[in-house]
Amino acid sequence: MVRKNARQAASPLTEWLPALILFLSTLILWEGLVRGLDVPRYILPSPSEIGAVITQRWQDLVRQVAWTMLEAIGGFLLGSILAFLSASLFVHARLIERSMYPWAIVLQTVPIVAIAPLLTIWLGFGTAPKVVIAAIVCFFPVLVNTTRGLRLVSAQALELMQILSASRWQLYIRLRVPSAMPFLFTSLKVAASLSVIGAIVGEFTGADRGIGYVVVSAAYRLDTPLLFAGIVFSSFAAVIFFLLISGIERILLFWPGARIED
Repeated sequence: MVRKNARQAASPLTEWLPALILFLSTLILWEGLVRGLDVPRYILPSPSEIGAVITQRWQDLVRQVAWTMLEAIGGFLLGSILAFLSASLFVHARLIERSMYPWAIVLQTVPIVAIAPLLTIWLGFGTAPKVVIAAIVCFFPVLVNTTRGLRLVSAQALELMQILSASRWQLYIRLRVPSAMPFLFTSLKVAASLSVIGAIVGEFTGADRGIGYVVVSAAYRLDTPLLFAGIVFSSFAAVIFFLLISGIERILLFWPGARIED
C-alpha cells in the first residue's frame, strides 16, 4: 500500500518533469544565445531581462491581466451558453440546424482580427466588444462538440426510455444531457483558452486597460521586455483558466469512463 501511494504521489512529478526540463533548457539556451550574440534588447530580450520587468511591474501586470480575464470569462459564459442552447435546438429541430449551422461555420471562418474593429465601432471602446469577441471564438467548438454529445446516446438506453413512455424533455434531461457532458467539457477546456485570446484581440483594437493594451503600448515604444512580460502573464492566465475548467470537470464527471481522456 505504501509503495502504491508513493507511485501515485510521484506520478504528477513524472508527468510534468520532461516539460519542465525542456522549459528550463530553452531558457538557458535563450539566455546564452542572446548574450553570446549580443542581440539588441529591442529585438529579443534575454529571459533575465524579462524576469526583471516582471519583478518590477508584477502588480500592474496582475491588475491588467485580471481585467482581461473578466472580459474573457464574460465571453466564455456568453458563448458557451448560446452554443449549448443552439446545440439543443439542433438536436430537436433539424430544420433549424440546416438553417443555422452553415452560418455558424461561416462565422468561424471569418478572421477575428477583421471582426474586432467592426465590433469596436458598433459597441464602443468599453468592455462589450471584448466580451462579444471572446464569445464568438468560444461559440463554435462548444456548439460542434455539444451537438455531437447530445446525439451520441446509447441505443439501448434510448429504447428503454421510449418503452417507459418518457417525454422529449425527460429524454433530454436524463439521457441526452448526461451523455453530452464529456463532450461539453472537452470543448469548454478549448474555449477557456480561446476566450483569453479573443479578449486580448478585442483590446488590440481599442482599450485603455487590459493585457492586450499593455502589449500594444509596449510594441509602440519598442519595449520588448514588457511585451514579453505581457505575453507571459496572458499565457499563465489562460493556463489557469484551462486548469480551472479541468478541475470542475473532475468534480462533476466523477464516475469511471465519464471523461473522454479516460
